[in-house]
Amino acid sequence: MNAVNREVLLSFWKVHILHHAGEAPVHGQWILTELRRHGYDISPGTLYPLLSRMERLGWLRCKADPDGGRRARKDYRLTSEGRKVLGLIREQIKELHEEVVLEAKGPKARA
Repeated sequence: MNAVNREVLLSFWKVHILHHAGEAPVHGQWILTELRRHGYDISPGTLYPLLSRMERLGWLRCKADPDGGRRARKDYRLTSEGRKVLGLIREQIKELHEEVVLEAKGPKARA
């Protein structure tokens, strides 16, 4: 299962984060809780480097309380670049869903 987590589920987590960061600012603990609610067992040691990488890619913008010190809560928001990425992903997910899910159910499912 570890290889599945690294190769596939990591992408699902990114999509989920982008989606929610586009709705409202999100922070790490909230994301952990949300992903766990959907059955993803992700650790802080996986999540926080992932958020940092998404920030470096320009998909998220992070804002921390300047008076909070090293452990200040960081809120993540979707950037305009992140919004473009999310739009592309949504198109690809729709196409993938039609092929992988609906076609697997047969012709009646597509109608």
